[in-house]
Amino acid sequence: MNSVPTEAPEQTRETVGRWLEKKDRHRGEPLLPSRTNRGRPMTTRQYARLLASWLRAIGLDPLAYGTHSLRRTRASMIYRRTGNLRAVQLLLGHTKIESTVRYLGIDVDDALLTTEQVEI
Repeated sequence: MNSVPTEAPEQTRETVGRWLEKKDRHRGEPLLPSRTNRGRPMTTRQYARLLASWLRAIGLDPLAYGTHSLRRTRASMIYRRTGNLRAVQLLLGHTKIESTVRYLGIDVDDALLTTEQVEI
């Protein structure tokens, strides 16, 4: 699984910090360990199953949401709020801006127009 570093909000960092203390997790250990080998991170498949169970628990259809759609949703929300295509590119770990444009499903001309409207 590829990972892209991301900045978590302060409230999230504090919550995760408390959870790590409660679970007696240490630096270098996986945040979300595998069920079968606590020293290894959970697999993408394990995470997808866990997400599906959370979605069912709150009454949502797991087929309508997934790990990847949530990643795309966050990127889309950031782009809509800021118009900053470069920031979204960095967030997603894309090397080419064209990949980000395609990923977001936006028209290249619209993306360029939005970025031109942001004054620096």
